[in-house]
Amino acid sequence: MWKIVEAMRKGNVFFKGIKAGIVWQDEDGYGFRYEKEYLEKKETEPISLTLPLRVQPYISKTIIPFFDGLIPEGWLLDITLKNWKLDNRDRMGLLLVACKDCIGAVSIEGEEGKEYE
Repeated sequence: MWKIVEAMRKGNVFFKGIKAGIVWQDEDGYGFRYEKEYLEKKETEPISLTLPLRVQPYISKTIIPFFDGLIPEGWLLDITLKNWKLDNRDRMGLLLVACKDCIGAVSIEGEEGKEYE
């Protein structure tokens, strides 16, 4: 059964323009789960080989490496940090502001409020 968790910050994860799941950060760490509707689609693909399709959420004390890899580096990271006044250690904040239009098939759109786990 699903339980409600208070997510401090979360984002909708899109794969090839289709909502695939939710990524979040809360007081216990980080998590990602696929949407039930996404898993039920006929030709569904995982967003990453490191995050195979499954109903159970992925939980981690640190940001899940796949999502950390979406965050820009180098001069683009410097611009992001300066424009949004973020700390380089705020990986979830960077993910939510800098990954709306990533190169590749995955994008993240920030969201506030409760989510289900």
